[in-house]
This record gives sequence, C-alpha cells and structure tokens, in this order.
Amino acid sequence: MVNPVLALVKRLSGRDRGDRRRVRRATFRVAAASAAQASATVFLIMRRMRAPLIVLIVIFAVSVLGLTVIPGQDENGEPLRMSFFDAFYVMSYTATTIGFGEIPVPFTYNQRMWVTVSIYLTVIGWAYAIGSLLALLQDRAFRSALSLQHFSRKVARLREPFLLIAGHGRTGELVGRSFDKLGRRFVVLDLDQERIDRLELGSYVSDVPGLAADARDPGHLAVAGLGHACCEAVVALTNDEEANLTIVMAAALLRPDLPVIARVSSRTIAERMQAFGTPSTVNAFDRFGDHLRLALRAPAAYQLKSWLESGPGAELPERGAPPSSGRWVVFGYGRLGRELTSDLRAEGMDVTVVEVQPTDADGADLLVGDASDPWVLAQSDLDRAVGVVAGTDNDTTNLSLVAAARRSNPSLFVAARQNRPASAPLFAAMDIDALLVPTEVVAHEVYAQLSTPLLWRFLREMPGQGEAWAEEVVDRLTAVCGTRLQTLWKVRLTAQHAPALQGWLASGEATLGALLRNPEDREAPLHAVVLLAMRDREATLAPGEDHVLRPGDELLFAGRAAARRALSTTLLVPGVLEYVLTGRRVPASWVWRALAPGRPASPDAAGRGPA
Repeated sequence: MVNPVLALVKRLSGRDRGDRRRVRRATFRVAAASAAQASATVFLIMRRMRAPLIVLIVIFAVSVLGLTVIPGQDENGEPLRMSFFDAFYVMSYTATTIGFGEIPVPFTYNQRMWVTVSIYLTVIGWAYAIGSLLALLQDRAFRSALSLQHFSRKVARLREPFLLIAGHGRTGELVGRSFDKLGRRFVVLDLDQERIDRLELGSYVSDVPGLAADARDPGHLAVAGLGHACCEAVVALTNDEEANLTIVMAAALLRPDLPVIARVSSRTIAERMQAFGTPSTVNAFDRFGDHLRLALRAPAAYQLKSWLESGPGAELPERGAPPSSGRWVVFGYGRLGRELTSDLRAEGMDVTVVEVQPTDADGADLLVGDASDPWVLAQSDLDRAVGVVAGTDNDTTNLSLVAAARRSNPSLFVAARQNRPASAPLFAAMDIDALLVPTEVVAHEVYAQLSTPLLWRFLREMPGQGEAWAEEVVDRLTAVCGTRLQTLWKVRLTAQHAPALQGWLASGEATLGALLRNPEDREAPLHAVVLLAMRDREATLAPGEDHVLRPGDELLFAGRAAARRALSTTLLVPGVLEYVLTGRRVPASWVWRALAPGRPASPDAAGRGPA
C-alpha cells in the first residue's frame, strides 16, 4: 500500500520541479526572442539598401559585359576580345576611381566610349547608394537596432557577477558609482538616451553596458541580462512606480531566485509588489521618518547608521541633539508630511500640520493656509515649537520656511526636504539638522542591502542595541578609521577562504582578539573592527575580543585596507598564524624549516594554536 504522505510529497516536489522548468523555459523564450529581435531588426532595416545595391550591381554587370562584347585590337591589328576577368578588373579600378590604365593593350575608340559611359553610370549608381546609406545611418530605428545589438553582445560577454539597474537618474547614478568603487559590474536600462550617453563620459573603472529602452518590456530586461547566469540582483529605480511594479513582476516570474529591490513612494504599490515573491521595497519618506525617530531616541545610533550607509570614504556626520519632547510644526501634508506626522505622534510629540487644503490630519492639529503666507507662519507659533519640518515639494518654499523658522526661533530643530539636486548648495548653506534627499536615501539603502548582506543585517539590528552601545562602536570605529570611513569587507572562516585557521578553529580556543593581531608585530592590534559575527543565521553585533570563533563563521570588518591585506595573510599562511598566536617565527619553506635549529612547530601545530 502506498504511503499517502510520501505520495503527496512526491507530487508536490514534482510540481515544484515542473514549475521551475516552466520558469526557465519562459525565461529562455523571452531571452531568445529578444536576441532574435536585436539581430533581425538590423537585417530588416538593411532592406532599405536593396534597391541602391541592385542598381549598382546592374550597372557594374552591364559595364563588364559591354567590355567583353566590344572588340579591341592587338599590336598586329587583329581583333582582340577581353576576358571576363580582365573586364571585371578594369571596371573595378575604374568604378572606384583608382585608374591603373588600359589593359592588356590600348583601348580602341569604341571601348573608350563604352568606358566613358560606364564611368558616368557608376558615378550615378554610387551617388544613389551613398545617399541611401547616409539616410539610413540617420534613421532612428536603424541606430536603435544597432545599439540593441551592440548592447546585447556586451551583456552576453560578461563573465562576472553584475547588477541590473532599471532607471539611471540621480538614484541609479549614485548606486552605480558606489558599486563601481567596489569593483562590481552593473548594467543600465533607462528611457532617456542622454542618461545612457552620460555612461560613456563617466569615469567608471569598468565598461558599463547601457541601453535606452523601456524597462517595463520583459524582452528588454532579458537582453539586459535578466536571464544571464551572472546577474546577481535587479534594482528598479525609475520615477514611475507602475514601471517599478512591472519590473518586479517580470523579475519574480522569470527569475524568482534573484533578489529584487524597488523604489516606491506609495504603500499601495508596495503591497502590490509583495504579491510577487519577497521583493525589498524602499520608501524614501518612510525611511526618513524611521531615521528621524531613531535620531530622536538615540542620536549616536543614528550617527552610526548614517555613517555606515554612506559607504567607504564618507565623513563621520555630526551627532545631533534633537528634542525628545515638545510640539512640532509640519509644513506640507503630502506623502512625507503624513509619514513624519505619524512617526512624531508615535514618539509622543504634539504635531501641528500646515496644509493649503482642508484634510484629515490623523489626530494632529490642522492649520489651513499657504505655508509661504506670513499670517500662516504667525499662527503656527513657531516661537513655542521645538521642531519644524519643511516638507513641501517645492525647494524654494522649503528654503523660505527654514529661514523664517530660524528667524522666529533660532533653537528650533529643523528638518527639510530637498527635491532637486541643483538645490543642494543652498540647503547645505542653511545648516539643516535633518535633510531628506530622497534619491540619496534610496541609494544608501540599496547599497547597504546589496554591497554586503552582513552590513544590511547589522544596520537592521543595531538600533535595538541602545545608545551607550552605539557610542562605544562609534568610538571604536573612529579610533581605527578616523573621521572618514575606510574599507568594509567580509570574511568567511571556511577551508577555502581561511585554510590556515581550520585546526585552530576546531580546537574551540580561537578568539577574536587573538586573531586581530598584526602579523608584522603581534603586540600591535590590527586597525580593524568586527561589526558583526554570523553563525547559523544568528548574528552577534560588535563582538568583543573574547568572542569564540567556529569553522564557517562569517565576519563583517570595518578598517583600513592595510589591515585587510594583513588579515588575509594570517588566514592563508600557517606560519604567519603561528607567529600571531605564539610569537614564534616559522619558516615558510620546508627547506628552511629543515635547516632551522631545533624542531620548529609544524603547520598542523600552528593550526592548533599555542600549547
């Protein structure tokens, strides 16, 4: 009798395999159709050159035939007819304006007359063909087809992991440059041809394939590498939320194994995206509200989070002192105003909302009026508030509100929204306490999620560690890196990535403090800080020197590039590890070990650590 449970499991597993096979077949079909389009379109457009080429070939053939039919005269006055090869040779250098002379003997007047007619005919034919070719080269469809074919070849030749970025506005550019600094490749799709052209002018380390096309088309996504084995993630960063939703749908249906990150500003769109797998959505307004709440509760934690999210090379931001109680005034009750009002009220703050149109302020006090009106500013009682948010979608209005608020109450905590990149110098000159630049918020979070997954895990869990813990981590980082963040890297303590450590790790006596010593001088510590240690999906944030290491652990480091190189040497060379643990110098070569006096410790002994 068949076990019904086993039968059900078999059916389910067979169904899953069938689903995966169908997904792969669908992906291959889309990719094949797109590749065929990239090549066939060129040949379809080349049909426009059919008539000029036929005219040119006919003129050339008639000219050659005439030279073979019209008799010439040899040196003895006897009739001489040209062979087809000689006629073809003569017309070749004549039609191309090279002109070698008359062969094999001087032409008769009949032959010269025929060659004269042929010259004028070929000039007309060449003019027609060249004019048609120039018109074809100016044709937008032809250039688009050539770009598509060239782009598809560049993507197909990629042999290293790459990121597929849909939308290369300000956010996409920031993400691309951050990954380029890490030596990571990426491919770009964008509707704007000017943005794609800027990729050629950008000072990127590696060549960046870019295509001006609609990313909502699954065929374009397939050509851009959605089905490529080296594609490691898809990032939808267009300004159109419906387009981002379409990209998420295509990626989830054609490559459900790929991580997908999408930019959203609407909760409705974010919920619709969640119906397709588990994409990561980034709402700049929601994230800014979370950051503001974190800044209110734990300024040091907010400082640490902002610093690490900005990536290597970022300066340590100043630690603010936002008010923990009092009344806030929020100008603008759009998407940002709603998020901040909800977050501030959740922190126990009183909120007054200033909006042009009457609206439901979700329990907050509502003042209806134009934010730029002096009477409205007077009614908002800024002199008795502790914080103000200039959150309209107009930079000029926001700058005016910040100036008026500072003039009314210099001690106000000011948060503002910057909408256009060109306004950045003006907002920087205003010395704003908390500035929202939506493009930078999204770019920083995408970087944190994809650059190093361990960093994203650290950033998600570190707000719950407390303010004192965050202050200690900031002090440790500044002691190692100074005020500019250095390198972030990950280490896996496996036999492949850390072969010298395996025996020591198995002993159960391997500690983090013993590992982080300088292989040049073991009395000096490495200029590196372990931000997170991962073991079987369990994370330990900022572990201490007594943290015991095990085989297979993953460590996230922050520190100087020299410390990274030194640690790599310790992980790979048993003799270096022996010196780091015991202080004994072990020759690297077996010849020197044999000649050395005494009995030096073997690599296995070094792997077990000090006695």
